[in-house]
Amino acid sequence: MAKVRKDLRGRSLRKGEVQRASDKRYMYTYTDPMGRRKFIYANDLAELREKEAKLMKDQLDGLDLYVAGKASVNDTFDRYMSTKYNLRESTKSSYLYTYDHYVRDTFGKKRIAEIKYSDVLQFYYYLLNEVKISLGTLDTVHCLLHPTFQLAVRDEIIRNNPTEGVMKEISRESGKNRGIRHALTVEQQRAFMEYIANHPIYYHWWPMFTVLLGTGCRIGEALGLRWQDLDYDRRTISINHSLSYYQKPDTNKSVLRISKPKTEAGIRTIPMLDVVKDAFQMLYEEQLENGFNETEIDGMSGFIFCNRFGTVPNPQTVNHTIKRIANSYNADEVVRAKKERRDPVILPNFSCHHLRHTFCTRLCENETNLKVIQSIMGHRNIETTMDIYAEATEEKKQESFENLATKLDIF
Repeated sequence: MAKVRKDLRGRSLRKGEVQRASDKRYMYTYTDPMGRRKFIYANDLAELREKEAKLMKDQLDGLDLYVAGKASVNDTFDRYMSTKYNLRESTKSSYLYTYDHYVRDTFGKKRIAEIKYSDVLQFYYYLLNEVKISLGTLDTVHCLLHPTFQLAVRDEIIRNNPTEGVMKEISRESGKNRGIRHALTVEQQRAFMEYIANHPIYYHWWPMFTVLLGTGCRIGEALGLRWQDLDYDRRTISINHSLSYYQKPDTNKSVLRISKPKTEAGIRTIPMLDVVKDAFQMLYEEQLENGFNETEIDGMSGFIFCNRFGTVPNPQTVNHTIKRIANSYNADEVVRAKKERRDPVILPNFSCHHLRHTFCTRLCENETNLKVIQSIMGHRNIETTMDIYAEATEEKKQESFENLATKLDIF
């Protein structure tokens, strides 16, 4: 039989109740529907029990409101999130940030039973035209609202899901697209890397961008690499975890955490190209002289990439650096091209993920086995691989016909 806990006056305490030794105050611990730990404090046990009773009533009242169809979108979303037990902490934080940022203080306050299709449509257009979010971000908002309303449908709180078909109409009527990522051309890729290698300020970024362009890793996977993940004998790189920033609940602070790769397919081994091996060796020799990264995150240490503060770089910092380098290169390239009387090779606006897409495109141009490409890239769905393969081989198809025209004289 479990031992009953008691307060200093010998009274039995219920589950979740405790009397603190430091100040003799009583505390009740519970978990809210979002899975967050919450606390209630009181100076005496009777007061604490009153607060517990009120909390229980509030929770039951919330259920009654939901069943009666009087709950707000916020109430229903919080209820939906409370059912997502297997969400990774970083994913859950991302969902909450998106919802709180775009929905909670506006559309989220509406009663869920009163919302119509046209209400959702107007709200989405408001986000697009007034808040100026991209269609991709709107898609993320929709991916939170749609299952929220679907939960209410399955619980028979509402009859139909008012978000059904809204994104299809938005995409058709707005004339916007989701901003399909395109790979850098071989010429752009070479210009970008040569500019970094020869620049007096940006040259120290060469190893990182070489690894990104030579492995196709997601930025979180690359920044999470440790020296023990490299096997120089087999010339392989083990991708078995990822590094990500996530916002702590109830705070504005973001912290670095270790998580599994984006999907189970993300756990993989990547062959190490010679140029990538050179990049790792440069980093090792540099840290051998200046000191290794001593950051410890969730019990892991020995991270390969290190910023000037001796810690792991922030993914956003890497994206900002790409933009800064591209702008500097373009400005210099325009002047050079004018002097040399040629067309400039201009770099587009791109991010770390474009470098992953670029690597995949180069791989598709030189490898025909889609399963091999899928395995190296860590794509969960073969359709993702096929889409990039189709885009990459379209240009190669044109190039092959041009070569055919010059080599064959049959007409």
